[in-house]
Amino acid sequence: MAFYSKEVMDHFVNPRNVGEIKDADGIGEVGNPVCGDMMTFYIKVSDNKIESVKFKTFGCGAAIAVSSMVSEMAFGKTIEEVMVLANADVAKALGGLPPNKMHCSNLGVDALHKAVANYKSKKKL
Repeated sequence: MAFYSKEVMDHFVNPRNVGEIKDADGIGEVGNPVCGDMMTFYIKVSDNKIESVKFKTFGCGAAIAVSSMVSEMAFGKTIEEVMVLANADVAKALGGLPPNKMHCSNLGVDALHKAVANYKSKKKL
């Protein structure tokens, strides 16, 4: 059985920034066919900073907690700051994740990075 930190449990029970941005500047979606987790991130960008970020996640408690934490970590950051965010940063911010759940932190960061890439392709940056 996996044991989760207080931070993981808090973000699972009270996830932040859940939802969709209808007119998002960038959308990134990832999934893991092995575990079934699916994450979609939506971002709004103003003056090169993430001014709004939302997510929809279908997955385990760790996947939901990771999505919530990634959204908080991205808010207010520049595009460049967001692109250096790594899965280890997310796991650390959550007080750690069980080894068999580390893939969830990869998915969250990957979905955010895809949303930024989508934004950049639309803006031709």
